[in-house]
Amino acid sequence: MAQNIDIHHQLIDQCKNGDPRAQYQLYHLYAKQMLNISVRIVNNQMEAEDVLQESFINAFTKIKSFRGDSSFGSWLKRIVINTSLNVVKKKKHFYEDLKEDQIEDKPEENDEKEVSYTIKDIQEALVQLPDGYRVVFSMYMFEDMSHNEIAKELNISVNTSKSQLSRARSKMKELMIKNQDHG
Repeated sequence: MAQNIDIHHQLIDQCKNGDPRAQYQLYHLYAKQMLNISVRIVNNQMEAEDVLQESFINAFTKIKSFRGDSSFGSWLKRIVINTSLNVVKKKKHFYEDLKEDQIEDKPEENDEKEVSYTIKDIQEALVQLPDGYRVVFSMYMFEDMSHNEIAKELNISVNTSKSQLSRARSKMKELMIKNQDHG
């Protein structure tokens, strides 16, 4: 029997019984965090808001299947990521497949001068990334997914995931420097 590890287990039980006030409370506890996840993946505020609504509807429809093996937040995050990826997949993003020997797996370069960036700098650069780079970068850096998980979710090779991340990191650095120079 799974042990319930969720701190909101009473709200979840009330939701399982169809209590709209409990659903409202859970929504307000998680909405902002889940919206941020979706925005990073779909790169469009209005689409992310749609994803958020669809994800919560899906979660509340299927809440009786929530066993408590993980936290409710983790379970909901998985729904939001999957729903966001469905939006991205509908846009038919293309990922360039690379062979193992084409992947640059070099360590991060340390510039001699130390540069500091704000969260705003990172956010501005993130929205400027090409879609394929941004999706892989977000999944790896913010959602803590492995290259194997990303490859499976996006139906790409592990090597493609690695190359997209490498290129995204380089492009992020380039964009942040450019944005600071022009900002």
